[in-house]
Amino acid sequence: MRREYYAWDSAALNRRMELLVFGETGARVLFFPTRKARFYDYENWGVMQALQPKIEAGLLQVYCVDSVDAESLYAFDKLPAERICRHLQYQHYILEEVLPLSAATNPNPFLIAAGCSMGAYHAINLSFRHPNLFGKVVGMSGRYDLTQGMATFQDLFQGYIDENVYLNTPNRFIPNLADDFYLTQLRRLEITLAIGMEDAFLQDNLFLSEQLGSKDITHQLYVWEKEAHNPAAWRRMVDLYL
Repeated sequence: MRREYYAWDSAALNRRMELLVFGETGARVLFFPTRKARFYDYENWGVMQALQPKIEAGLLQVYCVDSVDAESLYAFDKLPAERICRHLQYQHYILEEVLPLSAATNPNPFLIAAGCSMGAYHAINLSFRHPNLFGKVVGMSGRYDLTQGMATFQDLFQGYIDENVYLNTPNRFIPNLADDFYLTQLRRLEITLAIGMEDAFLQDNLFLSEQLGSKDITHQLYVWEKEAHNPAAWRRMVDLYL
């Protein structure tokens, strides 16, 4: 399958950013990495190989983007307000730099957001904030409320919540959504959630599913047996859900 490497100095982030593109045609997939992971990790874990048949058939073109989690959500040497602002700069990089690259590379209008673990958060959060841009989102082993501790995973904002944190926490802003236009956009989005029965984020996924259902937002929730927060499970998930 075709594999291309891109790198440039991001105006939004004021640093060098890298990504890999697999395939040439088909629906464009923004594939977000796991917590503090890199743009090449899905390839190293065999996840891209699991998608190879669909890529080579021209069904998907996958953009494996990098993250700045270590500078934003997990930069605990910074104040929470600074961390969420860096996260917003990352979103700006995706929307204003990566998406135009993808559109110039591949005119297919159908855009998918996907990710595993923290990447699932990025995918769900971005597509829920901008549902007009996306046709589908797939969150695998995701966590959708970073303000709540779960098992060994801490509250990333240490009790701090401001407007930016709230508006980037799906399990906080979805329950309060009442805007008909916004809800209509979300209802046209194809939403898939996948989580393991023994995963730390199971209840978080169940809560999001319940809230989506209460808003008549159609979605699919797949609960896997045992623990599914690992590359072996993700290789199977991408084959099934992307």
